[in-house]
Formats: sequence, structure tokens, C-alpha cells
Amino acid sequence: MTGNLTLAVVVGALFAFGTSLVLQRSLTRVLLGLVLLGHAANLLVLTVAGRSGPPPFTTPTDGRPAAADPLPQAMALTGIVISMAVTCFLLTLAYRSWQLTGSDEVQDDVEDQRVARDRDGGQTDPSADDPGPGGVDSSGDGGSGDGGSGDGGHELPEHDELAVLPGSGR
Repeated sequence: MTGNLTLAVVVGALFAFGTSLVLQRSLTRVLLGLVLLGHAANLLVLTVAGRSGPPPFTTPTDGRPAAADPLPQAMALTGIVISMAVTCFLLTLAYRSWQLTGSDEVQDDVEDQRVARDRDGGQTDPSADDPGPGGVDSSGDGGSGDGGSGDGGHELPEHDELAVLPGSGR
């Protein structure tokens, strides 16, 4: 079986670009990366499957198999459905993040910062207490993450505000 070099390069490029986009902090880029990874996986499955066989209800005369293998097409269809569901979920997640924070960038998690600080023996870096450029630490505890927002100066809405959608009139 001979492979197609062009398809191999395209699959490799799709996987490379998709992986680099998934590693970004913006949810929009993560979404585009996962879409590229889904396309790359489908193209890889169909490329590795080889040439298609004849239709199922014909008799081959040139020594090819009796019918086409439906498994690669079924796997590609399943991959399309799964990538569509993941795309819808990430679109919803990115839109909700944009509604709440005005940005789709994923912020550092307060618990991850606390674990990293505890792993270093509790010694904090003086720059770790700085909330960032233009940020104000609203908790008054020096940015320790024990009750503040810990999101770099962005105020997160309270639970009552989460239930009210902008423009909904509620």
C-alpha cells in the first residue's frame, strides 16, 4: 500500500496547529484547536483506511475485495459527531465566560496558586502578592487567596448576579 505524502503533511500540520492552539489561554483559540484536531483525526482515519472498495451489491472482476470496509467511514462519522458536541460545549463555555468577565481568557486558579505556594514550603515570592498591573486586591489579605477573588483584580459576580442574564430583564 502506498501512502500519499500530501495527506500525511496536511494531517501532521493540522495536528501541530491544533495542539498549539489548545495550549493557549483563550477559550476561542482552544475551540479552534479542538476543531483542527477533530479534522486531523478524521482525515488520518480515512487516509490510513486506504482506497475504498466497490459498492456492496456488485461482483468485482479485477481481484479487489468483495465489498468496501464500512468501518473507517463509521469511525469518521462518529468523530464528526463527537467534535460537533465538543464544539457546541466550548462555544457555550466561551460565551458564558465572556458574559461574566468580559474576556474569554482562562485565569489562574486560586487553588492551584495555593498548592504551588504550599509545595514551595510556604515561602512566598514578594511579587506573588502583587495583584498585577492595575489590579486591586479586594480581600485585604495581601493576595493570599484565602477569601479574595484571586483573579488578578477582576471582580467576579456574586451568586445572585450569576442567575441574572444581561438583557433578560430579571
